[in-house]
Amino acid sequence: MDLNAGFDLSQENSVSGLPLPDAFVEFLKENGLDSSAYAGAETIPRYIRLKPGCESQLMDIETELDCKLEKVDWLPGFFSIPSHIQIASTNAYRLGKIYGMDAASGAAVMALDVTFGDHVLDLCCAPGAKLCMLADLLGNSGSITGVDVAQHRLAACRTMLQKYRLGDQCRLFVADGTTFSLVPVGSHTDMKLCSIDGQDMDIFREWTSKRSWKDRKDAAKKKVGTSTQASEEPLEPELIFYGRDSGVVGAQRTKLFRTVDDNEISTSGYDKVIVDAECTHDGSVKHIQKFEYWGWSTFQRRVLDAKRTQNLTCLQAFSSSGPFPLRPLSSRRGLALPAARPVFDLGAVCLYPPGLVPVCRPLALLTNGFRLLKVGGSLVYSTCSLTVSQNEGVIKLFLLTNPSAELMKIDAADKWRCRCGGIARTVRFDPKTSQTSGLFIAKFTKLAC
Repeated sequence: MDLNAGFDLSQENSVSGLPLPDAFVEFLKENGLDSSAYAGAETIPRYIRLKPGCESQLMDIETELDCKLEKVDWLPGFFSIPSHIQIASTNAYRLGKIYGMDAASGAAVMALDVTFGDHVLDLCCAPGAKLCMLADLLGNSGSITGVDVAQHRLAACRTMLQKYRLGDQCRLFVADGTTFSLVPVGSHTDMKLCSIDGQDMDIFREWTSKRSWKDRKDAAKKKVGTSTQASEEPLEPELIFYGRDSGVVGAQRTKLFRTVDDNEISTSGYDKVIVDAECTHDGSVKHIQKFEYWGWSTFQRRVLDAKRTQNLTCLQAFSSSGPFPLRPLSSRRGLALPAARPVFDLGAVCLYPPGLVPVCRPLALLTNGFRLLKVGGSLVYSTCSLTVSQNEGVIKLFLLTNPSAELMKIDAADKWRCRCGGIARTVRFDPKTSQTSGLFIAKFTKLAC
């Protein structure tokens, strides 16, 4: 199978429109990527999403932005504007009429095909643009659970939900997405909401930004525990926001935080899950452009740090210095290996001994997100990396180790400005052909065992 289908690896890295540092150019070469993808960065438009219900205000918004809003014909509700236009200081943005969101990211949300009443999990939800789009699509139905490992980034999600008045159906947890195990409120077979008229401190009342004395005390205990505890056991998720219709109000703390086994998840899990996994962000042209102002030394530390890159790249576990003993796939532990760098051959298979399957963070996030999905549900995996190792490599390993997972065709992609990925039914946006930031998208469903 040709993993290079859909993107050009044949050219030498050309002179880019951005002053890319040597270390990043070397990173691109090592991953078989053409630096000319960044040459037209200045021509890629900025995208905004219009808040549903604000369609009649288009002309007013155009007047304030002093530019024409060009409708994105393949993505409802999205418009392109010149790249130099700033929206953060406008009334349209401050009043919650428009969102800043790349069209490719909007496509990932549309791929999930959210329907009325769905319980949705956004496993890496910060900074919140996808979360808000999901809330807009759900309306006053279902629920959304947002999870992120960084509290300050999750606080930004909370601010966005409040700004756009979308928080009623939402709850936000500071937690590691690779270990998060809570199912939607109300899906427990024994979950019952309680009257909040009494003084039971273990019953959730309506959310307020002012924490109770008990919450502050519990938080202090947890902080002390984390500083002295040598165990690597994951901490209990921290609930930092919940809406009045999220199912949390009136729920008992012990029931809300009770985890369930995989058998119960098959019927009580989430209808839809989106895993916009942590990655090197090399496909996000706008993200790369920011380092012109932040400084390329910051880029080296935040993007190309060796330890971080290895943690994000499944194929780092594979040697490229010599041949492996290859044989036909004969078990779910058969893992694809790169035939040679920078081009990867997913047809080359080597059987790993039990327990030695290499795990990277994107794969761990995808695996846990899929575990929390109910049978028949849908999961979308995406990254803003152009590399094979963070995309097709992750997908291949995931499919080989999860027999109940099946890749789905993304029907809407027939109208998108994207290309086929290196695995059938996956898609790629790239800056040169899509005029968006780079994005990889794959969609799965869970089969009954």
